[in-house]
Amino acid sequence: MIYTVVKTDRFDEWLKSLTDLDAHDAIVARIVRVQSGLLGDHKSVGDKVSEFRVDVGQGYRLYYTMRGLTIVLLLCGGGKKSQKADIKTAEAMVQELKTAKTKAAKKKDGNR
Repeated sequence: MIYTVVKTDRFDEWLKSLTDLDAHDAIVARIVRVQSGLLGDHKSVGDKVSEFRVDVGQGYRLYYTMRGLTIVLLLCGGGKKSQKADIKTAEAMVQELKTAKTKAAKKKDGNR
């Protein structure tokens, strides 16, 4: 299965801020593998939030949610040390996405 990976601005900013170039390269390679359908080491960590684990350097986590069968939204990322806070952030971002989707659907239905 091929996945479309959509990254949030927050995720992109986090990735660009990494000073560990080996970790940066490993994360980019991981995203490419996910796009190819190879999810690898991942698990559910909360309300509609899962994580990809990248065991390089301090150990990194990439938080995502699925929309349908083909879209993975990368919400945010972080190290093992900030995992609990990052999961809470990712869960809040999922709720924001859900609210925005509901508002868009209502607006579309109201314009008919």
